[in-house]
Amino acid sequence: MSDDILVARGLRKTYTLGRQQVEVLRGVDLTVRRGEVLVIVGASGAGKSTLLHLLGGIDAPTAGTVMFEGTSLFELSNVARTRLRNQRVGFVFQSYHLLPELDALENVCVPAWLAGVRESTRGLELLQTVGLGDRREHRPNELSGGEQQRVAIARAMVNRPVLLLADEPTGNLDSKTGETILELLFGLRQELGTTLVMVTHDEHLARRGDRVLTIADGKFLQ
Repeated sequence: MSDDILVARGLRKTYTLGRQQVEVLRGVDLTVRRGEVLVIVGASGAGKSTLLHLLGGIDAPTAGTVMFEGTSLFELSNVARTRLRNQRVGFVFQSYHLLPELDALENVCVPAWLAGVRESTRGLELLQTVGLGDRREHRPNELSGGEQQRVAIARAMVNRPVLLLADEPTGNLDSKTGETILELLFGLRQELGTTLVMVTHDEHLARRGDRVLTIADGKFLQ
């Protein structure tokens, strides 16, 4: 098995806004080693979130390739890419993205259900790990921001992903809650041996990584 879990080459992403072409990524090369914690920093609008979405196969690049565990993500069919992403990659977003009509346990279990696993034992164990076992029947609007983010982390880990992508995971939280979320992320990552890639503009968070890369104007600074 290769030491490199993720290899991106020549990534470009251009959006069309009206008559204007906006180039967000301008030829990004990146190699992520299996088991590492990589933090990508940069100002708002630098291309951090766009890059993370491409690395996880949520969005497709205008040009370039992403190899995940030796498989070219964008040579797969949409169905195959969605299946791989659900089973091998976990996502934690700044805005949580919980389903409002489902309770905490159901939200955690959604990726497992999509993978055909119709049981909730693993989901409940993860909710207990993140300190929310007693809130499992609460819906998102009955939880604080920090609690919603903990549910989102449990959901991201339910299928035991080999890669966890986190987009500003503490961005909507106060500093104390944010530190709790970080400890939780790093603890779960260490326990499961998951590779962790985070994007942030928080320099304090960046110091927690094994490696830090800075992106500006759609490219990594040398």
